[in-house]
Amino acid sequence: MRELLPLRHRHDRAILAMAIPAIGSLAIDPLVSLVDTFFVGRIGTAELAALGINSALFAMAFIVFNFLAYATTPKIAAHLGRDEVEEAGRVVSHALWLALICGGLMTATLLVFAAPLLALMGAAGDVAGPALTYLKIRAWAGPALLISTAAHGAFRGFQDTRTPMWVTVMLNLINLVLDPLLIFGLGWGIAGAAIATVVAQWSGALLFLWLLLVRRREAMRVPLLAPSLSGMLPLVRVGSALLLRTGALVGTMTLATAVAARQGAESVAAHQVANQLWGFFALLIDALAIAGQALLANFIGRDDVKEARAMGARLLQWGLATGLVLGASIWLSGGLLAEAFSTDAEVIAGILMLIPFVAVLQPLNALVFVWDGLYMGTQAFGFLARAMLLSAGVAGALLLATNPLGWGLIGVWSAITSLMIVRGLTLGVPWATRRVPGLD
Repeated sequence: MRELLPLRHRHDRAILAMAIPAIGSLAIDPLVSLVDTFFVGRIGTAELAALGINSALFAMAFIVFNFLAYATTPKIAAHLGRDEVEEAGRVVSHALWLALICGGLMTATLLVFAAPLLALMGAAGDVAGPALTYLKIRAWAGPALLISTAAHGAFRGFQDTRTPMWVTVMLNLINLVLDPLLIFGLGWGIAGAAIATVVAQWSGALLFLWLLLVRRREAMRVPLLAPSLSGMLPLVRVGSALLLRTGALVGTMTLATAVAARQGAESVAAHQVANQLWGFFALLIDALAIAGQALLANFIGRDDVKEARAMGARLLQWGLATGLVLGASIWLSGGLLAEAFSTDAEVIAGILMLIPFVAVLQPLNALVFVWDGLYMGTQAFGFLARAMLLSAGVAGALLLATNPLGWGLIGVWSAITSLMIVRGLTLGVPWATRRVPGLD
């Protein structure tokens, strides 16, 4: 392990100063879904299945807009590397306007097409009613979620990951308190879970807006601008490539949930728990990717390619070591994790069958996530989109074959494994051969 991760490196201080608070933020952020999964799982299997379908649908609807963070962070960091503070502030303002517009449009779309979207996702029978109830309430959190996404990107670009962490802690505490109160205390069931999420997300978004536009506006030079097409267009251009990349990724994961849903309520419930665990632990590594985005972009802004590559190599060492530790921990605690999320024996058996996938994927996830962040730091968004399309094509083909060939949940998670393997190859080979767009 000492050879894998030397104890000291000149970039460790900068990496850890950003990554440690980002770990808190990223680990806490999925807790909204994990907390909902925990409490809704105690209402019934149909409700848990409804939540799983909605989680996949919301991921498809809103995570495709994570370019609001991923495009904003390296642009701001590169401006700061060139001492262009006013330009960095203008990027923040335009990102917030774009978030509000996109969030409003997506909320309207979800409300208008709620029933056909859920039918497309396989919500039928006892699952259809709870799924529709949850969707029609949760959709109102759309603008808040995208405002928070843009704000995360802004603070990361300024190399501040502490502030997003504390905001994320606050909104998750609100959700944690409201979930049992509304679900069980007031007897609102799955509707209570949706309301708790909406209140928590809007609380976080309003706090972010106050910080950026009032409390720290002068320090970060964020101008109070009217929405401007010319100002938002550079983000939209970058966003088109990231939209393709993220859409392919989330589309694959959404297809995985749809395939599981057609295997029955117990199967999609087990898949929901495994998918939430996979995402929760994998996103811990994304803290290192966030550090890579901001630090690499700053080095490139200063035209220091040598230090950019040295810092990236150190991030990969940290990522692999962390992934190995997480994988071992998940493997050893699989039984406890399964019983924590369901009381249904068939669902528990399904979760236990999937735990080895969740555990073994962690080291690979770690490398892929760090590489992803490094490529974003170089703003090689077009390359990332093409690489993701190839990976999604392989996984999608396996998913489409799963139910006709009777592969069950093993087939679903084998496809997810293939997605990560191809991603690792398409990102790792150019890095190892020094052919990274924008860096080498």
